[in-house]
Amino acid sequence: MTRDDTIQKEPTETLDTSGMLCPLPVYKAGLALKGLEQGDVLRLVCTDPGSLADIPAFARQGGHVLLEVDDQGSTQTFLIEKGPGS
Repeated sequence: MTRDDTIQKEPTETLDTSGMLCPLPVYKAGLALKGLEQGDVLRLVCTDPGSLADIPAFARQGGHVLLEVDDQGSTQTFLIEKGPGS
């Protein structure tokens, strides 16, 4: 799933949380995004199927933009653009 109205952006940083279960992928993503500038993109790799619900909710609640979700079954990849004031 990709937002149609966004220009494809290259990730500024990649965070691999493979093998971690909730809440660690969300927590680690939050820490990584704090170190980025507004408009930067985090590529987040997860293996916890719960991330398919957790990460979109985290992005929405944090004011970030979820640019892409790629569910490969055993691995989920998210592109998250850091929002303003977060």
